[in-house]
Amino acid sequence: MEATLDSEALKTFVAIHRANGFSNAAEQLHRSQPAISRRIALLEAELGAPLFDRVAGGVVLSQAGRVLLPHAERVLAALKDAGQALADIKSDGAGPVSLAVVGTLASTGLTQVLMRFRVQFPKTALSLRTATSAEVSEIVRRGEAEIGLRYFDDGSGDLIGEALQAEKLVVACAARHALAGKSVRGLAVLKGETWLAFALAGGRSEMSATHIQAQFLARGIGGFRSLSVDSLTAQKRLVEAGFGIALVPESSIVEERAAKTLATIRVGDLKAVNPVFAIVRRNGYLNTASLRLLDILRSRGEQRPAARITRRRR
Repeated sequence: MEATLDSEALKTFVAIHRANGFSNAAEQLHRSQPAISRRIALLEAELGAPLFDRVAGGVVLSQAGRVLLPHAERVLAALKDAGQALADIKSDGAGPVSLAVVGTLASTGLTQVLMRFRVQFPKTALSLRTATSAEVSEIVRRGEAEIGLRYFDDGSGDLIGEALQAEKLVVACAARHALAGKSVRGLAVLKGETWLAFALAGGRSEMSATHIQAQFLARGIGGFRSLSVDSLTAQKRLVEAGFGIALVPESSIVEERAAKTLATIRVGDLKAVNPVFAIVRRNGYLNTASLRLLDILRSRGEQRPAARITRRRR
């Protein structure tokens, strides 16, 4: 007999997985723990398999749970799309918009984009959360955000990516650094410096973490010193304090350069950029406000017309 899964059961299942336990999920769903335990027990009886295995400190997905999870997330995302599409009928298409962004992209440039959007849609509820590129894709894939901004295209079949303006990278140094505001012939001149950079490994590592390493390797330069710092803000503060230099997005140090706490070193053979992509779910619903936000993001630079996200998806 085929299982007839209801949305509340799937919502409960996904909540338990994300909260790493029944009690945390009960609190998030504003229900009692016995109530969600009964719902999961009924779902497991219907499926004929356990969905969770209990471990020290919480629960983990069973084999059946791992199989069910992506399908449950897609169903819940589709239901959210349906609800938003119906709500847009009443709100003239200007329903809520949620955006997931790589933390280093949440700079002055994005602030200007959001200010323009607010002028055009003053009553639209806009939410924003930051994450790494891989996490941004997962957030959009689960339907928790309509639009994601990340480095490089995702490339998976369930997401559509559109290239936006690439982000220029510059070498930042303390204002009192001997080379502050000056030019050097090539990156080899800076081999003796200590470079502050994102870690190259780990579940939360950013895809741009390999940039400076790749630049040195491409020139056959080895043995440079680096210090792993997992926050762009921390990198900037350490550079200001003279602990090293860093390859950072130019837009991320506008305020520091204006305040003369950071400066840049121009490197003759260095032209580094981070490709920035907007991503949405394939066949996901985009309301009028979401589409307009994409238009504003596009207006900051050149895009690839063939990859343009152009219509609503239902």
